[in-house]
Amino acid sequence: MSPTRSITRLFGVLALTLLFAACETAPPVQEMSDARQAITVAREAGAADLAAAELAAAEEYLENAEDKLDDEQYREARHAALEAKLRAQKALQMSEASRDGNRD
Repeated sequence: MSPTRSITRLFGVLALTLLFAACETAPPVQEMSDARQAITVAREAGAADLAAAELAAAEEYLENAEDKLDDEQYREARHAALEAKLRAQKALQMSEASRDGNRD
């Protein structure tokens, strides 16, 4: 391998490393917003009545994410926010399925 290729590859690896490091040191603003929005949509779809446990889990994960964010534990906050969004989406799906089942 030529020296130029080695240097280019080294810079590529360095750039990826810095990118991943930046993800861990920056607050998960988008993930937090996405989780809040997903919970709002699920609640508006009736999840508080039709998928209460799943909605409550989503809200707990969001609260945990907010606590981690306050403590500047951004990796953990990001993970909790993503889980909150997934739980809210599941609550929405459960609400829609329950509502569709009641129409039959």
